[in-house]
Amino acid sequence: MYVDDAGGSPLGSTIGKSMSDFAAGAASGAFSVNEQGGAALLAAIRDMATWVDGEATRLALLNEQPMLGDSNGASVMKPYLQQVANDSQGFNTQLKQFRASLLEAEKGIKQAMANYQHTDTSEAGKY
Repeated sequence: MYVDDAGGSPLGSTIGKSMSDFAAGAASGAFSVNEQGGAALLAAIRDMATWVDGEATRLALLNEQPMLGDSNGASVMKPYLQQVANDSQGFNTQLKQFRASLLEAEKGIKQAMANYQHTDTSEAGKY
């Protein structure tokens, strides 16, 4: 089975960098998106942010040690399961970083929409 380890860096750092690069590209005018496309992308970003925010309380349970009983196997697994959810590459940690990256994505889309309007207006003036 292939596991993409993001080049050895924590996933959240690559997601965050990608979104920062995305926003920087939009700010530099590297790309643009029309109103309809931008609205669809913003809706998708907001829907994902709403889902993440809505699941926060339920997923916070992963911060606690699971109640698996007192067997030897359970004693070994309890701290491991908690760690998998919360260490630097853990699910909750990555989900928080993903949520923050959604703000960068939204910023980039809004800038790309402004780029489109600017390009559209400047090109229309030529005719």
